Amino acid sequence: MLQRNDNPERQRARAHDVRASIRSGTWRQQTSGLTPGIVQGNVAIVPAAYAGDFEKFCNANDRPCPIIAKSKIGDPMLPALGADIDIRTDLPMYNVYRNGALESEVHDITSLWQDDLVTFAFGCSFSFEENLIAGGVPLHHIDAGVSCPVYLSSIDTTPVGPFFGKLVVSMRSFTPADAERADAITSRYPLLHGGPIHKGDPAAIGIADLNAPDWGDVVPVPEGEVPLFWACGVTPHVVLMNAKLPFCMTHKASHMLVTDLLTSQMAAA
Repeated sequence: MLQRNDNPERQRARAHDVRASIRSGTWRQQTSGLTPGIVQGNVAIVPAAYAGDFEKFCNANDRPCPIIAKSKIGDPMLPALGADIDIRTDLPMYNVYRNGALESEVHDITSLWQDDLVTFAFGCSFSFEENLIAGGVPLHHIDAGVSCPVYLSSIDTTPVGPFFGKLVVSMRSFTPADAERADAITSRYPLLHGGPIHKGDPAAIGIADLNAPDWGDVVPVPEGEVPLFWACGVTPHVVLMNAKLPFCMTHKASHMLVTDLLTSQMAAA
């Protein structure tokens, strides 16, 4: 894991190094905690015929899907996030879907690229985690070197066109005092999912067992701590599968796009 470094030039240089490692195939693991100071992004890639409704869905559900960049049709580059970013090669792992089913997980989508594809990038809660740590709020999954657990909740998203589904949430647990601090810190970053959407009893949002996440890793909740749940960028995966598009792609959960944007740029005024 990279070490925290508050110099923006060095942070961006490290982001370039990480993307180079991903592009070359050296790094294929999850990216939680990998690039302190740098925004990471969730990714969804859809045919242009569906992009209008998908964008409307994201705008109607901006807690799980806060758009930070959208590509031109057929263009794999995302200059708003980094001049050299090529979405075909710059994620550690991709999910490929056909007709609503996961077809494969791949390291590179160059051979799958089509001239009608549109890329959407969304802010990611991985990016606010360093602010929690800097604020003295510990994160168990970071300490353990694993990804935070992610669950399919019972909360409905707002449907648009063919896009609908339940909200996916990520979970981190804290002492009651740290839970309040975590809420205050993360609420300053609406483009990184903002503050938690639920605190406490997981059953209230349809989660039967915290030790059985749908994505990510098991991270036990210590006795006396409170689980907090944030809207998660895996939500588009569920929505895209429900829509049964003939073809689309996303990042694999926890395998994010490393950008050149600074987390500090995402703070609300």
